[in-house]
Amino acid sequence: MSEKTSLFNRFLNSIEKVGNKLPDPAVLFLFLMLIVWVLSAIMAPIDFGEVHPLTGEALNVNNLLTGTALANFLATMVTTFTSFAPLGIVLVAMLGVGVAENSGWIDAGLKKLLNATPKMLLTPMLILIAIVSHTAADAGYVLVIPLGGVIFYAAGRHPLAGIAAAFAGVSGGFSANFIPSAIDPLIMSFTLEAAKILDPDIALNPLNNIYFTAASSLLIVVVGWYVTDKIVEPRLQKTEVDGDEEAMPKMEDVSNKESRAFWMGLTAMVLGIVGLIVWAIPADSALRGPGMTNPEEMSLTSFNAPLMQAIIPLIFVLLLIPGVVYGFASGKYSSSKDMIDNMTKSMQSMGYYVVMAFFCALFIDAFANSNIGLLVALKGANFLQSLALPGQITIVGIIILSATVNLLVGSASAKWALIAPIFVPMLMQLGISPDLTQAAYRVGDSVSNIITPLLPYFPLVVVFCQRYVKNTGIGTVISIMLPYSIIFGIAWTIFLLLYWGFGIPLSFEANYVYPAM
Repeated sequence: MSEKTSLFNRFLNSIEKVGNKLPDPAVLFLFLMLIVWVLSAIMAPIDFGEVHPLTGEALNVNNLLTGTALANFLATMVTTFTSFAPLGIVLVAMLGVGVAENSGWIDAGLKKLLNATPKMLLTPMLILIAIVSHTAADAGYVLVIPLGGVIFYAAGRHPLAGIAAAFAGVSGGFSANFIPSAIDPLIMSFTLEAAKILDPDIALNPLNNIYFTAASSLLIVVVGWYVTDKIVEPRLQKTEVDGDEEAMPKMEDVSNKESRAFWMGLTAMVLGIVGLIVWAIPADSALRGPGMTNPEEMSLTSFNAPLMQAIIPLIFVLLLIPGVVYGFASGKYSSSKDMIDNMTKSMQSMGYYVVMAFFCALFIDAFANSNIGLLVALKGANFLQSLALPGQITIVGIIILSATVNLLVGSASAKWALIAPIFVPMLMQLGISPDLTQAAYRVGDSVSNIITPLLPYFPLVVVFCQRYVKNTGIGTVISIMLPYSIIFGIAWTIFLLLYWGFGIPLSFEANYVYPAM
């Protein structure tokens, strides 16, 4: 067993070395953009014989090296960067995080949490919190992942293991959650439209996988716990923590004054949440929006509901409030300038991420405009369809293909919008329901998130790691996360097949077979 572990560690070490020999992430994204430009010019004249499943038009690669394309690239460069979704999300959330963290409120809370949590349960607790964070859209990336490093370091454990565990829960277990979120009805809406290609009268439950995703939460917590404590953290023991000491939490005791200030800040935060609930409860609340399946019914969880769209600003406000209250109550703040200084300090730490985000945004935009990623997805889906394999093997094939395509096309909804019109009707003809097909897709879509640098938040994870280990690169993060990706993929696939085999419901009003019996 030790020999196998040694071989696996050598494999991970080689991945790390090769990955870290790549250029700086910002430069890497620049090189990748140039490669996409060249490939687009080479592939543009070729007729690949594919039809876009949404438009019905021929799908061709767009040449990005034409005069018109290059002129458009320059003309839209600023808006491409400023409209890069993770940029605004990260910076706005980090303003609130900066106040709550630098004022000392989060530090005091972590000390209390560590005192109340047995050390052996720290990992599963962190992964569970990461999974629950899916309810708040992308908040887990900017809130839970950095806190993973803080919590582990404060507990005397390796901070990169904490970041890895949180990243695994937030992104590797993206489709595991026992609390419904906006992504559930959004994904289902594409499944429904694809199913209507074969059956125009079919109806699906907006939460058609909720029982399965809830049960998957337990799986991800248990498997993530094992991978963190038995594989990832032991391997990290040789990695020296050489980051800025001032940015790392200290474990001094919480004074009585700080303890009172913490509870005052927490109370202020709870009152803010209560006020939000009171605002949201009325049927005509401004926080509600048209439902996904019934536009006449105003919903809080609809993807277009103002509440769902305001998650990041709400995080900013709900962290700003306790941070300010704690700052003044503890004596850390003497004027409002101290709060602004904390925000400024938080933004200074994001400078490197902003640079990476600039080049990442340009690359992702070029990759999307070239249609290369869409072409790869369609070719893979059509190949799988041509094999005409048995149902169980086809489900495994969909998981593998989804995980592979996920390395090239990051958005879960955009990817499913593209390949659902192929997968869903294909499996319906084999007697497999759209509900089960969607469950398989969501497994594959999750497990490879944590090993692709094309994930928009991947550069941010690198930055979080560099706070503790200065020479952290893309190769370091991939080598740390690869065990999660492999083991999650295997365990989750087996879990889905067993779940299906035992006939456990995927959700209420959800089926395994088509037509429903």
